[in-house]
Amino acid sequence: MASILTTAPELHAALAAGAYPDGGPVRVLDVRWRLDRPDGLPDYRNGHIPGAQYVDLDHDLAAHGDPTDGRHPIPPIETLQAAARRWGVDAGDTVVVYDDLKNMSSARAWWLLRHAGVDDVRLLDGSLRAWTDAGFDLEDGDAETPAPGSVSLSYGALPVLELDAVGGFADEDLLLDARAGERYRGEVEPIDPRAGHVPGAVSAPTTENVGADGRFRSPDELRSRFRMLGAEDGVSVGVYCGSGVTAAHQAVALTLAGYEPRVFPGSWSQWSNHPELPVATGPDPR
Repeated sequence: MASILTTAPELHAALAAGAYPDGGPVRVLDVRWRLDRPDGLPDYRNGHIPGAQYVDLDHDLAAHGDPTDGRHPIPPIETLQAAARRWGVDAGDTVVVYDDLKNMSSARAWWLLRHAGVDDVRLLDGSLRAWTDAGFDLEDGDAETPAPGSVSLSYGALPVLELDAVGGFADEDLLLDARAGERYRGEVEPIDPRAGHVPGAVSAPTTENVGADGRFRSPDELRSRFRMLGAEDGVSVGVYCGSGVTAAHQAVALTLAGYEPRVFPGSWSQWSNHPELPVATGPDPR
């Protein structure tokens, strides 16, 4: 398996050399998005890693349809492939993704591109802050448009959980809820139609997978955390969040820890839009 994380000095050296020593030509993607400010383009234009292409998470990395599909369903493969080619991605490239939010949003690009068959996708550990803390320059405005890429994509490289399988999975295996604890418990729900969590799911806020500097905790630390949550040998692990964005961040942490997580792309935004499905509230019974 290709590396999952890259450091700012490693990325800087790879950009200067044109490729990673253990990878291919480098394509850098800026995936700035957050729930309260989904348009990251103004921040991108105020300063980004030189050459990085802006990724519109809401349009490039998600579809939009009926609420019963969730807020960020997986886009048609044609949409993602057209975007990847617009970013200049060719087969064999090393794609590096980052944001300014501890990789909470850029992880969606990591997971989706990996699911679509891009073998070498890496996250800038520590996000944009790691780059600037290392003293490396930013460029403003829009990066130069690359030559169109030729990558061909197809979904199926990573396992997923579909809506009709989620309830049974939570009964038999380990389903982690990556949202903040207060949303899991049903104390607040800022955007989705019902508050609470999938019955049987375990609260596991993905914010606890990184340190204050935004870097992921070590694989040993992450594995210890997930084992305490019930990820014993032989147990399959699934994960969901509000709309499928930070679930990908939890999937990164699980992969670093040595697991093969199954992401529920529709997440709570899909589950809660189906009134026939049960909802649990209150603290994790564990």
